[in-house]
Amino acid sequence: MTKTIEHAGIVKRINNGNAEVMIMQMSACSSCHAKSACTVSDSSEKIITVPINNDFIKEGDSVTIEGTTAMGFIAVFYAFVLPFILVMIMLISIVVVTDNEVMASLISLFSLCPYYLILYLFKNKMKNKFVFNIRKY
Repeated sequence: MTKTIEHAGIVKRINNGNAEVMIMQMSACSSCHAKSACTVSDSSEKIITVPINNDFIKEGDSVTIEGTTAMGFIAVFYAFVLPFILVMIMLISIVVVTDNEVMASLISLFSLCPYYLILYLFKNKMKNKFVFNIRKY
């Protein structure tokens, strides 16, 4: 059985068979009883585009967005794990070749620019991997 991640949201706009759903993303401490006295609590609104295939969902409806936990792991891998591995490989290989740690650190950090540019260029292809389902409340 596939585990799912769910977020409640509100449909803001529907166009071309896609629904733009606004979800409220909250930090873990936002549900804390002491959040009014703390400056760490944080929340933000996110817009997620979800394909719809029926006419039952209308603008303003309360819906639930579902995604698999595997999608979450893949996203974390592309956003954090792979860039970390890239930086470490670049850092170690440049230090071994040049023996200049400052140059190696700068080059390894700037190696992230092409990596994230490539991710941006392939964003439409990545959208096919990250498909969410929508359910009306």
